[in-house]
Amino acid sequence: MSDSAPIVKKIIHTGQKYVPITKGSKVYFHFQTWKLGQERVLIDDSRKIGKKEPMVLVLGHKFKLEVWETVVKMMAIGEVSSFVVKKELVYAYPFVSKTLRELGQSQQKVKHTCTMTLHTEGIGYKDLDEIITKPCDLEFIIELLKVEHSDEYEREMWQLSIQERIDLIPTLKEKGNSLYGEKKYDEAEEAYNEALAICEQLMIRERKGDEEWININELKIPILLNYAQCKLLKGEYYAVIEHCNTVLEFDKDNEKALYRRAKAHIGAWNPDRAEEDLRRLKVLNQSMPSTIDKELENIKKMRKEKENQDKDALKSMFLKNGTN
Repeated sequence: MSDSAPIVKKIIHTGQKYVPITKGSKVYFHFQTWKLGQERVLIDDSRKIGKKEPMVLVLGHKFKLEVWETVVKMMAIGEVSSFVVKKELVYAYPFVSKTLRELGQSQQKVKHTCTMTLHTEGIGYKDLDEIITKPCDLEFIIELLKVEHSDEYEREMWQLSIQERIDLIPTLKEKGNSLYGEKKYDEAEEAYNEALAICEQLMIRERKGDEEWININELKIPILLNYAQCKLLKGEYYAVIEHCNTVLEFDKDNEKALYRRAKAHIGAWNPDRAEEDLRRLKVLNQSMPSTIDKELENIKKMRKEKENQDKDALKSMFLKNGTN
């Protein structure tokens, strides 16, 4: 390959074997980045920046620095090679470098860059700002560590298609139900929460009330009820009320939502609202009056206890003031 080529490769250490790297493959590699010009200056070393871990790249997902996808396809596993890349292909590098350098840092240390600050202050790193203002060729020394094909690893959510995400929702629901049955409530809550997050992501893409939106919402409601039950067991009453409100907005006679919201209102000491839900539930379901009557009686006792406590507190206050 001639020096005028956009990418010039030089093998430093021969690899053990070559495997085809295709769309969806996950590639692990270490890299050094050198700025070329009058002097050759080290800019980044993946073993020293950010989390000091190998770079992980999933091919075919529009990574900002497309040239990296190109060069790793030229390599064998275990190979170390140098790639001199023309400046026209590495304009995005300073922004990729900034992200990689700040991985693992607290949000307080991370400097956010908008268009205005880019023009006035740069991106917060002098060496990267110089590459932005005076673009130059870069050299990447890359050590290819491992390649996993798409069927060899568990894909992350952003890698899944819309239909794959939809298909995953009932799977996560059943996982949550199984964990709940084993009384692993925290793990069940996590599974339900993951399913709900997918629902929310998909619903944002649709117009509220459209058929696709309604279909996803129908998947979401029973999961939200299960999620609310986990929250109820943990005593997070206001979260339960909020989630049940969401369900009842679309299904005003949902018995599980009414009962769980009533229990949450009792826990949060909103007895009037708890009674409203319980009496509404008693009208809807004639088969559970004894359960509802028991809850209503419990509210009555709690009110009496609260009244006595308030009287005792008031009495103590008057006695204290009289003594003073």
